[in-house]
Amino acid sequence: MTDLYAVFGNPIAQSKSPEIHKQFAEQTAQDLQYTKELIPPDNFSESVKKFFSHPKAKGLNITVPFKVDAFNLVDDLTPRAKIAGAINFIAKQANGILLGDNTDGIGMIKDMLNLGWIIKDKRVLILGAGGAVRGVLQPFLDQQPTSITIANRTLSKAEELVAQLQSQKLDAVEYSQLSGKAFDLIINGTSASLQGDLPPLPNNILSSAACCYDMMYGAEPTVFLKWALENNAVQIADGLGMLVNQAAEAFYLWRGVRPEVNVVIEILRNQLLEQRS
Repeated sequence: MTDLYAVFGNPIAQSKSPEIHKQFAEQTAQDLQYTKELIPPDNFSESVKKFFSHPKAKGLNITVPFKVDAFNLVDDLTPRAKIAGAINFIAKQANGILLGDNTDGIGMIKDMLNLGWIIKDKRVLILGAGGAVRGVLQPFLDQQPTSITIANRTLSKAEELVAQLQSQKLDAVEYSQLSGKAFDLIINGTSASLQGDLPPLPNNILSSAACCYDMMYGAEPTVFLKWALENNAVQIADGLGMLVNQAAEAFYLWRGVRPEVNVVIEILRNQLLEQRS
């Protein structure tokens, strides 16, 4: 019998996860079925239990708004999931235990490394202090940057993240405090790009070899990436590669084989361009 996987979210129609995992399964000759499921906001726990009651149900991906609910639901957590405080991955273990993990951070790190970006000894600025940022902080610290500055409109939220991770490399600021500073790598972890908005960034904060990354993605560069180009960023990238790489990490944890990501990124990118035209 075919193994069953799914992504739970609300909304979910936009999810590319089924297509990504279909590509991975074909690459690696894995017998699985992966679907996307619209889950009522008040029915998450019951939906998870019902899914895993099937004898061939092996794993779930979790997207908004259920990542914290999933964190509180599973039986066990990986160390990086405990730090993130939210999960996007559940695997049913052989003993029936539901294990939660967060593959978002490692997905972004792998995408940046695939692009040839260097994180070690770099001055990193992360915009935003929400769940998306929380999930990537420890993987970034593991890459040994010189420093990571978290900028947020509400300073207390950024300070809370710094206090939780207790690293001397982390500090929190308001956007107004960025003036006069310079960074080698800037990551937009806010959802502002979805509304076509730009965080209130001062000009001249990019170093001479700076790279800029937006966790959001689309057919065209986001407003943040356009700002980056206008301010002479050497390289830019959106979050499509992060999406595929976090899925590849989940696929590996479930199936024990690593799929090729670049071909899938190219397929999805071409689809976005076709939709635009």
